[in-house]
Amino acid sequence: MTETVHDQQPPRVMGFLDLALFYIVTGVSLRWIATAAAAGPGSLFVWFGAFALFYIPLALSVLELSSRHPDEGGLYAWTRRAFGDFPGFLAGWCYWTSNLPYFPAVFYFAASNALYVGGDRWIALEDSPSFFMWFAFAALALIAVLNIVGLKHARWLHNIGAYGMWVPVAIVVILGFSSWAVRGSATEFSFETMAPSFELKDMVFWAALAFAFSGSEAASFMSGEIRDPRRTIPRALVFAGAAIALCYIVGTISVLLALPPGEVNPLSGLLQAVSYTAEQLGFLWIVPVTALLITVGNIGAAGGFLAATSRLPFAAGMDHLLPRAFGELHPRWGTPHVAILTQAVLGGVFVFLGQAGTSVQGAYDVLVSMGIITAFIPFLFVFLALIKMQGEPAGPDTIRIPGGRPVAILVACVGLVVTSFAIILAMLPAADEPHPVLAMTKIIGLSALLIGAGWAIYAASKKRAKKA
Repeated sequence: MTETVHDQQPPRVMGFLDLALFYIVTGVSLRWIATAAAAGPGSLFVWFGAFALFYIPLALSVLELSSRHPDEGGLYAWTRRAFGDFPGFLAGWCYWTSNLPYFPAVFYFAASNALYVGGDRWIALEDSPSFFMWFAFAALALIAVLNIVGLKHARWLHNIGAYGMWVPVAIVVILGFSSWAVRGSATEFSFETMAPSFELKDMVFWAALAFAFSGSEAASFMSGEIRDPRRTIPRALVFAGAAIALCYIVGTISVLLALPPGEVNPLSGLLQAVSYTAEQLGFLWIVPVTALLITVGNIGAAGGFLAATSRLPFAAGMDHLLPRAFGELHPRWGTPHVAILTQAVLGGVFVFLGQAGTSVQGAYDVLVSMGIITAFIPFLFVFLALIKMQGEPAGPDTIRIPGGRPVAILVACVGLVVTSFAIILAMLPAADEPHPVLAMTKIIGLSALLIGAGWAIYAASKKRAKKA
């Protein structure tokens, strides 16, 4: 394998605050609070387990790998250095394509919350597939345009989106605990109710809660656009990690204080709790405000992931593993515009594919499962790369995992086991899916199609290079 020096790079525009807010907007996903609350108090232990056994190993791996090799492309570059061209391309391809089903899924969640902005007149659209589809198309167009114009401008959407993540959590915490003080808890919290269920049908959502803690790897794709990345990334990651865990755990408790698990909607449960408690306490004006914040927060998160993941085909294009156009910058704005446009267009295609032959909820579940499977495969490469690079000398600027080589290998092994388990669980359809065979066929079939397409594109690029 040959090393590639990238001569052209987008400008470095992100400082500590930008990066910390970026980690929050891409790390906090309010839809997972609703998912956890719908599963009941037992999800609290799953949150703690996901944080300890997935987030911490992933964050530690990212810290060491990004300080060893602060290259544009993040996990793609690390995997390529550790194992060669094809594993690097496959890791980057899977992560990049995981965002194709991610965008429709997060926009469906944003759309379900946007309905509360318009009150009862808009709520009637909650079962309308056409509303959700057109909302997703419009949001994709918005974030694509902002990211093409440049990260210098698009980062403001990410920063505003970060407030759209934690402010609604703060609102539901205040209202939830206020409701509890007035009328008691709507959910029983006891050792029996808080014990997680180990039945297979109840364990399916564990993968979703582990996936909720991903995002710490995203900013490393843009290392070339972060000011002093070796110093900025660790500080921002530690700060954001604490904020993310707090939002998930305290947010879930607050929703359950307001509503019993059986009444929580997995798509709009957070806003459901706000609406219910606001009505009880006489603060109905806060419902559309919270709905707007959640909507903007999720659009900001999608914009952040589009900015990060577009750097993967950009790096692959510069390494001649994709057509040359992917490795070119826009002549005016200096952004990887071909990669951004391609991802936005394909994201729109997945809106159609996910919706075909199913309900809004069914489409959402399929898209989530696909996103989890294809996003977790690259994490396997991250943990394997960490193990492989323990045999390399560490430079003076490298941030080593405390305990050195043996602890780093242990951390990587824990991450590998949890990630593999999550991939298996994500292949299973939701317990309430009316067409489980169709759902599983879609999940596995479309995931395999994405991976197979990556292999075919890599093979074609190598064939072109050989002819040249």
